[in-house]
Amino acid sequence: MMKIKLKQKAPDFTLSDQNGKEHSLSDYLGHWVLVYFYPKDDTPGCTKEACSIRDNYPDFKKLKLDVLGISVDSVKSHDKFVTKYKLPFTLLADEKKLVVKKYGVWAKKKFMGREYLGTMRTSFLINPKGLIAKIYENVKPELHAEEVLLDFKLFSKKK
Repeated sequence: MMKIKLKQKAPDFTLSDQNGKEHSLSDYLGHWVLVYFYPKDDTPGCTKEACSIRDNYPDFKKLKLDVLGISVDSVKSHDKFVTKYKLPFTLLADEKKLVVKKYGVWAKKKFMGREYLGTMRTSFLINPKGLIAKIYENVKPELHAEEVLLDFKLFSKKK
């Protein structure tokens, strides 16, 4: 597993979205992209995070900031999650765990005294050149969208 660093080229990937359509990170070159990794569809924290992004999505669109959510859930699970919460952005299925490992977010976790492997709630803000502009670790689900939007406004002023 690699450790992603600021200013490095974001590892490319190709995954299927909630409709089965393939997306590659390289398709988004020339755009700012938030790639957010989350543990599981339709769980309390992940729902809060997705709905917070949904509720702030008009601002993401206005700023031309694309959003790609990634978990190890299936395309079918993503489709149900998107439909249930009317999510207006893309969710990608990493069932083989290739991308979570590539980004170093598949790790040992603890819950109620039990250790297991799972996806760490981590996000990467990627600039139009495909470089990592910011890494968000230990994301607070309900505050994440606003945090990203504030940071993005600062980044875009630096141009």
